[in-house]
Amino acid sequence: MEHAEFNNHLIEFLNASPTPWHAVATMKQRLDEAGFKALDEKEDWNLEAGEGYYAIRNGSSIVAFRTGRRDVAEAGIRMVGAHTDSPCLKVKPNPELRRKGFFQLGVEVYGGVLLNPWFDRDLSLAGRVTYVDGSGRVSDTLVDFRKAVAYIPSLAIHLDREANSNRTVNPQTDLPPVLMQVPEDDTTAFSDLLSEQLSREQPGIELRKILGYELGFYDAQPASFVGLRDDFIASARLDNLLSCYIGLQALIDSSGDEPALLVCNDHEEVGSMSAEGAQGPFLSSVLDRWCGKSRARAIARSMMISADNAHGIHPNYMDRHDENHGPILNQGPVIKVNHNQRYATNSRSAALYRHISDELDLPYQTFVVRSDMGCGSTIGPLTAANLGVTTLDIGVPQFGMHSIREMAGTRDGVTLFRVLRAFMQREEVL
Repeated sequence: MEHAEFNNHLIEFLNASPTPWHAVATMKQRLDEAGFKALDEKEDWNLEAGEGYYAIRNGSSIVAFRTGRRDVAEAGIRMVGAHTDSPCLKVKPNPELRRKGFFQLGVEVYGGVLLNPWFDRDLSLAGRVTYVDGSGRVSDTLVDFRKAVAYIPSLAIHLDREANSNRTVNPQTDLPPVLMQVPEDDTTAFSDLLSEQLSREQPGIELRKILGYELGFYDAQPASFVGLRDDFIASARLDNLLSCYIGLQALIDSSGDEPALLVCNDHEEVGSMSAEGAQGPFLSSVLDRWCGKSRARAIARSMMISADNAHGIHPNYMDRHDENHGPILNQGPVIKVNHNQRYATNSRSAALYRHISDELDLPYQTFVVRSDMGCGSTIGPLTAANLGVTTLDIGVPQFGMHSIREMAGTRDGVTLFRVLRAFMQREEVL
């Protein structure tokens, strides 16, 4: 895949995926188009050599894999992992707020959100809705307002003279977005607004009653190229939909000769402790059903590459990086190292990545956090511990991690894609 084609498809993927449910639905569509077959966890699986399959849990996590043409116990599995969720503002169950004629929604902060950039942005709303349909069955569907429906206005500096020197954000009181103005006697319920939107999006839906929802606000501004020479991509949710897209394209474009797998988990940003998170049993269950009694032998020959974006060195804050480990945008993916096991990289897994990159004449970098700063983590250590699989942590360098809008280089994603594709069709990994 060429550089421009890769990034144009990436932007389409980002714009189509405002929530984990939408991201998985988008990945499902692309896997279907590539000939992969859907698996239902409630049914028996009959897997065939040389085929592609995928399973979805909770609508927000997915495992896709190629069985390969060799026995999995002898070949091992080339695994890539990422996560579908991003920090955001989630709508509370009873969200309606009416103040001075303004209709607002109460929100809960999901994950480690960088809060200040959420002010003065055009916000839309999307997620999953659970409802009773016309036949009395409980069903799920997706909703996406697809336009600016909300706004969190800043307080004018005239009313907060210390805003530029001493401003803090109270998530309970400062963040409820404004959606519209209403009369003083208004009794509109948020569920009524949801029902109206679903009827517009899906005119044929039989909606008797909304029973629940998981909805998040998102930046209504679409992803775009940025820079005088289009050196960068700016978008919401680059952490970590960029890695999901890279892994998906690598799996689809791989030869299929070797067993290969992509897992994209939900809930990484809040610790991964869920049925569909990396600390849950989803991936392990898929491997049990695929490998059977040969699982231990297969894992011993396997390797996982955990792909999650890295902190590029910020030209205005260069002192926040170790002086020898400051990744630069567009100079290659970043091997992430932490000897306290916040990243799962070891010398062997890093060596394989470097070796493949050298064979392809592609660049790479290394990140180690400053010794006087804390270190974030990924699904890498969790997956390594759960499966006992050799693991590498790597990611595309970016700016503004956990902001409502993030920035990455246009060359690094396609570089990581090319290495992961080669990894997924490599005859031996360990």
